[in-house]
Amino acid sequence: MSNLPEIRFKRIMLKLSGEALRGDLPSGIDVRVLSYLTEEIEKIKRLGVEIAIVVGGGNIFRGRVAKEQGINRVTADYMGMLATVINALALQDFLENKGIPTRVQTAIEMREVAEPYIRRRAIRHLEKGRIVIFAGGTGNPYFTTDTTAALRAAEIKAEALLKATKVDGVYEADPVANQNAYKFEKLDYLEVINRGLQVMDSTAISLCMENHIPIIVFNINEPDNLYRIVTGHKVGTLVGREGKT
Repeated sequence: MSNLPEIRFKRIMLKLSGEALRGDLPSGIDVRVLSYLTEEIEKIKRLGVEIAIVVGGGNIFRGRVAKEQGINRVTADYMGMLATVINALALQDFLENKGIPTRVQTAIEMREVAEPYIRRRAIRHLEKGRIVIFAGGTGNPYFTTDTTAALRAAEIKAEALLKATKVDGVYEADPVANQNAYKFEKLDYLEVINRGLQVMDSTAISLCMENHIPIIVFNINEPDNLYRIVTGHKVGTLVGREGKT
């Protein structure tokens, strides 16, 4: 008999922000963070969980900030997409150094460094036990990497979207500024939108709602949180239909 724990989610979409990869650095990639994330991902990979990842690029370049500095919004967004590719390649390198087979797929073709995004191929990689990292956003300006994560999660039929953050869930107000802010354990999709809670942008929330994909917002910096989520423990805040998966 197997000693492996029961798996709650067989196929997941993990959303990592660029800021998470930055760690305590003012910008760029903190290799200590990459090493830590690799260990956390490896723990659930051993369980047989099929893992897809979307990475942001805010640690390298933020399109909104560039727009404020006078760069055309469309150009700035494309520059931000390229930043996500840099992060994806760095994460891939650390994972493969651990012996974990990984594929990077980009929405903007750059065949010398990654595969172009093809849904059927991505699903086949997952079925073969490879981690798939989606980079380059959706390939279109005006869309966030949160929306990319929701879109790709729907396309590959992920059972949950796990949004990794620096806080342990969704609060009614900034818990850093207001230590008495109430933390939600469960939320409905529409409640998130109507309250204007900073979970994900409304497009991403709507995509998850329409495709019945639960969102779990959790603190990635707490060791074993990722493992606990996929094995059915209550971690962070669950966003779903009437708060249920």
